[in-house]
Amino acid sequence: MSLKEKHIAIRIEQCLSLARASNCPRRKFGALLVDPARNVILMDGYNGGPRGGGRLCGGEICLRDAHHVESGTRMEVGCHHAEMNVICNAAANGVTTRGAWMIVTGEPCILCAKLIHHAGIDRVLIVEGGYAGANGIDYLEGHGVAVQRVAGPRDPRHGAINPS
Repeated sequence: MSLKEKHIAIRIEQCLSLARASNCPRRKFGALLVDPARNVILMDGYNGGPRGGGRLCGGEICLRDAHHVESGTRMEVGCHHAEMNVICNAAANGVTTRGAWMIVTGEPCILCAKLIHHAGIDRVLIVEGGYAGANGIDYLEGHGVAVQRVAGPRDPRHGAINPS
């Protein structure tokens, strides 16, 4: 079973709202884990610093900015990604990820792609025009995770789409 287009558009709006909760000065991302059969949100998340560790990835500083790390490189430096937060929050709360869909406001990096695949997530819906740096799309597709691009704003930081 799959989600209707109008429900996908609503979930994208929710992801964009989540993205606005991020304190990251570089980019803001949101993600939802959804049960496609029941059209219910299982878990949500956005990118940010470690839980209980301050506003940003380095407490009160952006480590990527402080160390002049180019976007799309060295994924181990910086914020916890929205996809990582969703999967870890699901694990910490006993929420199954197997068979779920993930909706994200940008393309997952290779590290998040590996987490998505190993968490048993079946499909990733990516807001078209979101983050386009080094990503894990090929990894996802090569390991049987369906990737679907969905309409959205050119950048998650700018406005919202109009669900029909």
